[in-house]
Amino acid sequence: MSSVTSQAGCRFRDDVGMRILFVGDSMTIGSAGEHTWRYRMWQHLNREFGGPFRIVGPRQELYDPYAGAPVSREYADPGFPERARAHLAGWGEGWLHMAPVIREAVVEHRAGLLLVSLGLIDLGFYTDARQTAENARQFIAEARAGNPGIRIVVMPVIPNTRAESDLPFAEECRRFNELLAKAVADLDIPASPLLLASPPEDWDLHRDTYDGTHPSARGEHRIAAAFADALHQAWDVGAPYESPLVAG
Repeated sequence: MSSVTSQAGCRFRDDVGMRILFVGDSMTIGSAGEHTWRYRMWQHLNREFGGPFRIVGPRQELYDPYAGAPVSREYADPGFPERARAHLAGWGEGWLHMAPVIREAVVEHRAGLLLVSLGLIDLGFYTDARQTAENARQFIAEARAGNPGIRIVVMPVIPNTRAESDLPFAEECRRFNELLAKAVADLDIPASPLLLASPPEDWDLHRDTYDGTHPSARGEHRIAAAFADALHQAWDVGAPYESPLVAG
């Protein structure tokens, strides 16, 4: 059994093992007709996790750009089972929005491992780097209030196309990632480990996104790989990500 499964509090395990919750913004929820990186990660976990697991969360829907709301269930692969579609992600939602709701989600769904990708929308529309980092710290505190033994893997912000022309925004992204790394270092404890994943190396806005922000099929694989490789390298969970990074 992997270390993540064996060391997590039994209160947040059940007959199918570790309970994993995806938390994110529009890059994580995805939109109608997409696979999502959550799907790519689910495929990887099926092959390599090394123990039983369950994907949990209060939501299943994709964002529907025509409806302007998260009401679609049209995943690219209709074989993606409903039980694995669960998440806590939202179009236009960031640390600011997730910090107040994460405790309830952790308790209700008995989550034991969070895979978190947040921050770009915060910096783009809501809060500066310092405020965003404070909200990230609050998120961690609230998640631990829901489960004192929770494990959390956090992805740094991947700057989008705006950062190419808006230098102050690019600087806020850089500054936030520094503050996020510090928060993870400050708050990491044996009882509730925190892990900062490495962002996908040489992220290419032209190939890894379809609009300068949201991941293409190739980008979905690369985000999933970043989380999978972090779990394997730091906690010896699963194996390196081996699915092709170029798809579709």
